[in-house]
This record gives sequence, structure tokens and C-alpha cells, in this order.
Amino acid sequence: MKQLYLFSKIVKELREANKWTQEFVAKKIDIAYQSYQNYERGITLPSIKNLIKLADLFDVSIDYLLGRKEY
Repeated sequence: MKQLYLFSKIVKELREANKWTQEFVAKKIDIAYQSYQNYERGITLPSIKNLIKLADLFDVSIDYLLGRKEY
């Protein structure tokens, strides 16, 4: 579950750095507000489609979102 924790921490930090609300991010990637909340709470990981949308929105790689530093 390390990846789930890292992902939730990273997306929250990115969102806060941009001064965006959870609702704003959810709307931008076209998902329910509660679904995005679950990402930040570490309850669920997004689908690949939504992971790509988040990476594009935050202008980072998917590897970065998942906390990968080594390949």
C-alpha cells in the first residue's frame, strides 16, 4: 500500500501548490468530487485514463504521481 499512500500525498501536495480545490480538480478531469476525495484519502487509485488526466493537469509524469524514483 506504499504506492497508494505516496499517490495520495503527491496529488494533495500538487493540488495545494496550485491553490486548487478538490472540487476544481474533479471537474477538470471529469470525475465525481467524492471519487477525487478518495484519491487524496488514500482509499482508491484512479483508473489509467484518470491517472493520465491528472498527470496532464498537474503537468507531471505518471511515474512522478505514483512516487516512482527508480525504474
